[in-house]
Amino acid sequence: MVERSAEVSRKTKETEITVSLNVDGTGKSDISTGVGFFDHMLDQLSRHSLIDMTVRAKGDLHIDDHHTVEDTGIVIGQALAKALGERRGIMRYASIDLAMDETLTSAAIDVSGRPFLVWNVGFSAPRIGTFDTELVREFFQALSQHAGITLHVNNRYGANNHHIAETCFKAVARALRAATEPDPRQPDAIPSTKGSLKG
Repeated sequence: MVERSAEVSRKTKETEITVSLNVDGTGKSDISTGVGFFDHMLDQLSRHSLIDMTVRAKGDLHIDDHHTVEDTGIVIGQALAKALGERRGIMRYASIDLAMDETLTSAAIDVSGRPFLVWNVGFSAPRIGTFDTELVREFFQALSQHAGITLHVNNRYGANNHHIAETCFKAVARALRAATEPDPRQPDAIPSTKGSLKG
């Protein structure tokens, strides 16, 4: 399998973001978005997917965190799609139930080339510290759309909003790791009867 790495930059009037990643890494991350809780979540995404990830984001945080979080999801998704290329030799599908203390969240993924998000996650408070809880969904919506993946995330139960958010990132990370792993039984095949995973 060829090296699966990519770097993508995106600049708008609202944000300036550069992401470099290596799908076949060891989970090393270097994250700086200006949003502390989001940096923590992206570190979990990198660590548990084993995707090495460097993220530099500058956004209009004087307004709020929305543009920075959403646009970072866009660029990570674009970099992931670029690194995976035609998605040859991957497992494609994966799912996991991930527990963290009182919280259980499941994630199922199809690295299909077709973007879709099903999101059944609720929070009991609008913020975790200063971070808007609704931005967790916005991130994964942007990621799934621009990575070209079908993603289902379901929080089964939980009381602590930090735990709920963190299990979403960890569960998606673990499912993404498994779905993008090389398939030893068909290392050169595109896992689709259509012969393409480009949408």
